[in-house]
Amino acid sequence: QVQLVESGGGLVQAGESLRLSCLASGHTFSNYDAGWFRQAPGKDREFVAAISRDAGSKFSAASVKGRFTISRDNAKNTMYLQMDSLKPEDTAEYYCAAGDIYGADAGFYSFWGQGIQVTVSS
Repeated sequence: QVQLVESGGGLVQAGESLRLSCLASGHTFSNYDAGWFRQAPGKDREFVAAISRDAGSKFSAASVKGRFTISRDNAKNTMYLQMDSLKPEDTAEYYCAAGDIYGADAGFYSFWGQGIQVTVSS
């Protein structure tokens, strides 16, 4: 089992930045691929970004490409999501996830955090 806890969310204005963190405990975090997902009110959960277990591969959704950067520090058992140039449409609950398969499909991930709110005002 891997326990995941997100932090760093909050309320910001459009154009500002936030950095989300995801702290893993339990099994060795470096054994898992990981990703970020988000869910806005009334919408389905959507993929944001993914990173392989050794951080050698990463990719992000078209909607955030060039603005959001995923990274991880396995020595600290932590994954990050740097969010720049935030837009009101980025407002959502953000979830970190870990699993055995690297990709954009939420079904690839067995372990999920509780989620953290990000609100971007216009």
